[in-house]
Formats: sequence, C-alpha cells, structure tokens
Amino acid sequence: MSYDGVGQRPEGARGRTDRRLRRGAPGATTHPQTTEGRSRRLQRTLVFLSASALAVPLLAGCGDDDEVSSPLAPQDIAPVARDLVADGGTLKWAVDAVPETLNTFQADADTGTSRIAQAVLPSMFRLDSAGRPVANPAYLESAKVIETEPRQVVLYKLNQQAVWSDGREIGAADFVAQWRALSGKNSAYWTARNAGYDRIAKIERGANDLQVRVTFSRPYADWKSLFSPLYPKDVMGTPDAFNDGARRKLKVTAGPFKVEKVDTAKKDVVLTRNPRWWGKPAKLNQIVLHAVPRDKRATALADGSVDLAEIDPADAQRIGLAHREKGTGTPLQGAGGRTSVKKLRAWAVAHGLDSEQVQAGKKKLLKAVTRYLEQQQALRDIEVRKSLEPVYTQLALNGSTGPLTDERVRRAVARALDRTELARLVLTPLGLPAVPVGSHLALSGQAAYADNSGAIGGQDAKEAQALLAEAGWVRGGPLKEEKKGEKAAGPQKQEKDKRSKEDGDVSDGGDDGEYIVGEDDKGHDDRHGDGGAHGGTGGGRSHGGTDGKGKHHESPGGEHEHPDQHLAQEGKHGGAPGAYAPKGTAAPAAAPAGPLAKDGKPLALRFVLPSGPGSQTLNSVAERISAMLEQVGIRTTITKVSDESYFKDHIAAGDYDLALYSWPSSAFPATDARPVYAKPVPAADGSVNVEQNYTRVGTDQVDQLFDQAATTLDEGEARDLIRKADARIWAAAGSIPLYQRPQLVGARKNVVNAGAFGFQTPVYEDMGFLKKGAKVSSPSPGK
Repeated sequence: MSYDGVGQRPEGARGRTDRRLRRGAPGATTHPQTTEGRSRRLQRTLVFLSASALAVPLLAGCGDDDEVSSPLAPQDIAPVARDLVADGGTLKWAVDAVPETLNTFQADADTGTSRIAQAVLPSMFRLDSAGRPVANPAYLESAKVIETEPRQVVLYKLNQQAVWSDGREIGAADFVAQWRALSGKNSAYWTARNAGYDRIAKIERGANDLQVRVTFSRPYADWKSLFSPLYPKDVMGTPDAFNDGARRKLKVTAGPFKVEKVDTAKKDVVLTRNPRWWGKPAKLNQIVLHAVPRDKRATALADGSVDLAEIDPADAQRIGLAHREKGTGTPLQGAGGRTSVKKLRAWAVAHGLDSEQVQAGKKKLLKAVTRYLEQQQALRDIEVRKSLEPVYTQLALNGSTGPLTDERVRRAVARALDRTELARLVLTPLGLPAVPVGSHLALSGQAAYADNSGAIGGQDAKEAQALLAEAGWVRGGPLKEEKKGEKAAGPQKQEKDKRSKEDGDVSDGGDDGEYIVGEDDKGHDDRHGDGGAHGGTGGGRSHGGTDGKGKHHESPGGEHEHPDQHLAQEGKHGGAPGAYAPKGTAAPAAAPAGPLAKDGKPLALRFVLPSGPGSQTLNSVAERISAMLEQVGIRTTITKVSDESYFKDHIAAGDYDLALYSWPSSAFPATDARPVYAKPVPAADGSVNVEQNYTRVGTDQVDQLFDQAATTLDEGEARDLIRKADARIWAAAGSIPLYQRPQLVGARKNVVNAGAFGFQTPVYEDMGFLKKGAKVSSPSPGK
C-alpha cells in the first residue's frame, strides 16, 4: 500500500511508492504480529503516493467473461534493439532509500529490494506488458501442471545453462530450501509471508537434475507466483542465514548482474555484470541505485547525480518548463542589467522556489535564482517518460466505527462521487488516459479485470441522499451541544489527542490545520440549486485560495504554490461549493441548508491525509471529494498528519473515517488480495485480526470466493470467481477505487530500454545508453 506522492508510497507512503511501491514484487499476505511489523509491511505493499475494498445485489452484470482488456497506457522506455545500445557505462538510478534487506521475503523489504532481486536472482515467471505472468526462458524451458489427481503436481524443467555465480547448477535443492523456509512450519524463520508455500507437500528431483517436481497438499491456482525470486540454498538453508545472511550482501546470485556492494555512507547499492551469466550479456558495466529523496530528484537529474528517477508531477512540469523556456529571457535580464527585488520575488514564487529562498535578501535571492536557471539549463537534457503504474489510488472508508459502520452511509459516499472527474483531475494534466479503475482486484490489461463498479452504481446525488435518509440522517434534526474538543466523527479520538500531545502528530498546528467543508456556508448562493450532484466543473478550492473578502491565503506552512503545478491548482478553477479553506474562511457557495443529523449529532467525517512533500495530488483529490460529499449533506474535516505516522498510527490503527492511499495490483489476486479484503476475525485476547484489511469491512461470501479462486486449476473459472468477489467488494463499499496512479520517470535522453515500465518486469541486460549517431526508432508516447 502506499499513498501517492510520498516515498513507496506502501508503493504506502510512495514514498510516495514508492512512496511508491509499485507491485512487481509479491506483497505480504500474512498479518502483522506487531504494530511495527504491520507498519513495515504496509509501507512495502501500499502506495500516496504512492497508493482497497468495496461489494452485490445481482452479479449477472459483472462483465463479459470473454472480454479481454488492454492496458490503458503503453510503457514508455525508449525501446531500441540491443545492437543500438552502447557497451559499457554506469546507469545511476534513484531509489527512495538504501534497502534495509536484500531478502524480499522479510518484513522490511521495499521497492529497492525488489529491484535488486529482479536484476540478480532467478524468477521462474515474470510479468509481461499486460501484467500477466509468463515463463522466464533464462531459467525455465517449461513449467506446467502434469497431475491433478490425487494431488496437483507441477513439473519445472530448468534451463540447462542456469547456474549460480559460484558455478553450482540451479536445482531441486534450492527449491526445497526455499519451501522449507517459507512454509510457516518453522517459526525460527522471520518471514513476512508464506502464501502458497504452505500448500506444498513435497519437492523432489525429477527424471534428471534439470527437473523439479512440486507436489501440493491442496490445489493452488497461483502456483506461478512461487519461486520468483528464487534464492540459493545458502540463504534459505538455515534460520540464521535467512534472517541475517542476506540483509546487506548476497554472495551467490544468478542474474545478469550481481551485488558488488551496499554502501550506506554513500547511499548506494552497486550492481556489476555477472561473469557467469549465460544469457545475453548486460550492456551496462554497472547499475548504481542511489538514494535520493523525492523532493531532491529534479536537482539530482540536473547535476548528474542520477540518470533515471521516478518523479512527482511538479518535477515533471518543471522539466517540461525547461524545454519550453529554451531561448527565452530570464529575470536577470532587466533594464540596465538590473531587476528589482519585487520582480525577482514574483518570478521566484511563480517558478516554485521555496518560501525561505523567496523571502531572502537580494543577494541570496539572486544566488537561488541563478542556481535554478542553471538547473533548468541542465534539465533540457532530461525527458519525462510516462505511463500508468500498476497501482491504483482508492478512497478508504473505515467501517469499524462512527457513521460508516452503516453500509448505507458508505454506499451513499460512493454514490456521491464522480470518479471520472477525479481521474481527470489527476491524469488529464499529465496527458494520460483518465479512466476510473473499475476493479479492486485487477487493472485494465490483466486477465481478471472487469469493470464491476455497476454493483454499487455510478454518481447519483438523489440516490445518495435517499440512502442517508434511510439510515436515519435527516436535515434540521436537533443537535446536542458538543463538549469542548469533541468531534462529530473520528475513531480513537482520545488516543489520537494523547499521541498529539506527546509527539505533535497533528499537522499544521492541531485544530488550526483542519479544514472543515461547509462550516461557513451561510449567506451564500447555492450554485447547484437543489444541492444535486457536483458535475463536471469546479470541485474545491485549494488551500492557497482567497477568502470571501478577497484576501489571499497561503497553503499551511506558508509555502507558495507554483502556477504550473496543475494538480495542486486545478481545484482553484470553478469555485465549487465545499472547498477547503483555512478554518474560518467562507466557502464560495453553500451546500443544501442545514446539516444532516441523527441522534443529536451532525453527519461529519474526518478525512486524514499525509502532509509531506509530494502530497499535493492527494490534497487536491481530497478537496474535490469533500466538495462532492457536501452536495449530499456529508461534511468533512481534513486532518493532515506526518508521513511517518500516516499508516502506522492512522490507517493501520483505524484512526480515520476517510483516507486516500494506494494498493498495487497483483497478477495473483486470489493470493495477494485476500488479506486486503478478508473479514476481520476476533482473536482470543479480545483484539481483532484485520490482516491488511484496513477498512475493516469484509464478508464471509467474499472470503469464500477468494478461497474457491485459489483452489481451482481452471483459469477461466478462477477469473470468474475473482470478478464475482470484486463485485461483492464493491457492494460492501469499504473502499472505492479511483484512478490508476501515474508513473512519471525523468530520464537522460540517451538512456534506452528504461523508464516508465508500466506492468512489465524490466529487462536489466538490455538497459543502457544509446550509441552515438543512433536514433530511437519510435518516439515515446506523448512526445
């Protein structure tokens, strides 16, 4: 899981994924044993960015079973034939952090861990451009189910050239060691997940050393997810080796690259060519994974610290601006060679320099502007490659407490949203297809994908209001006077306040950092008449708008906004009701008069968001959602919290009403998605085991459909079961998929076969730099 915009993104905090943890790597499927473990796993598999569940009256409309979708956007990697790639060179590739471990099966593995594993370890299967698993010919001649009765048996026929870097053949001993380590039978192995491996009964050598027979105790549809990656028996053979032996080094590998060193001081992981690699030799001499914070990546691309980096929309816009400004004047070219401080500051604000630089004295300001212009000149050698990440952003509704425990209220929230408008808000300014995600369990292009959103219905304000009325929320009801500090909604409020006093975990200065939709709407015209659904215009003012008296408000923290940051600014255009503004600021128009109330309490929900760098996109989406909700009588208060506490203290702890975060899409939803939507189960000690279901909404029927999908060996039947499960998840309205997250990569123009990979597993041996005089045959999409 991840939230868009922050570091993997987990893609939880995607970082922002990355905070974005894109989902090429398998996600954890076992529930956390501790708060710390839960947080680490969450950050590995969520995504703010970068970064789940809803359910069904009738399922006849779940989609055409024979329909095959295609990815909404192609990958963008500047593809060329290998003979046009120069031999040698070092590719410097930005990552969010130096991985804590090189073992992808440990709880603190992250996107960097997965990237390294893809380059240096065997994978029996990898994903193609449509996100579907295909056999990897470098390691497999074939793999198939050869028996189903009395038990399922899969026979792997290995590539006879496949060897570990120490010269030993890859074989059954490695498969056995990995199975025993991940089976869950030996608690001495500190594993994060064991899904699939716990269904294996035995592994044995086949007719020769190149054959491996895997016999399952129970049928397992997602058997292709296993042994990818495959670690050598040296790593998996003992608990000590598994727990500690592969955290900072991998002595034995079997990919086109090997791990040369992990340099925590320089924040580098250095991969070099593997001399024992039997496939097509790697074009690059080295790949250096260098840790660079998301908000420093444009600078790193400009100064040459990196050649390739995932970037946020603001940096993508800055790179585009660098190309558009070629040959134009600068603010340093005033009359007589002088420019006033006032004009310099205005220019600095318009170009996104931070507030400290803007308010500095003239000498420091000139220095900052000069440095910015030099970077812009260097950024002309960088291009933005873009696609859609195999990750989707969702609105999560906490069904464990408050008004959202009532399914009718959750369904009303879903019916109030115009998901197409939200997709356009994020994706249209980037030139990417703005199509709402129609499934919790697959994305367009994947075999299991079907748009099942009809199970809950599209935007319909009248239907939303009818659902609320049915649930007992009516206008004009008496309101009880709230005690000082009491909130109308928001689980675990007292615990949150206690934490806030201890560690300051309330962004923007406590209550002053909360934005209440519709609080000051009296006396304003209702632009939408009877309070109908918010249509295709407007949506929500940004935090940096003007108040009713024309006064300008900066965003919390005093940061000025870049006029080219379309995502953060788009909410300013149209002035729809329900916009966020600093507390006490009049909204531009009113929602229907009088709040909805029940049992003396108004219908108000607490919308929790991260506050770190790169969170502008989520803020804009949250504002637009809040405007839509107010049109049906649901008021929201936005609360910003630190990135560090967002998942651990709020999402995982259930301390929110509404939240935005992302989930990676899996090629194996029956395995990987089940813990995300499993019905919470009470434990013997009185606690509740939610696994990864952070909305706390689940049903027995969904669980049964997942179990059936995981045990059928008929691919068509498994696909249909997954689609039925998704329709029921939609109808339960625990989460609402919104849009596939954009994948933006800044790349040096001569870097080829690398960039925005989309679904596909990268081919590391083909990456490199374009030969001098050669040209990329087909330009990247959108260029």
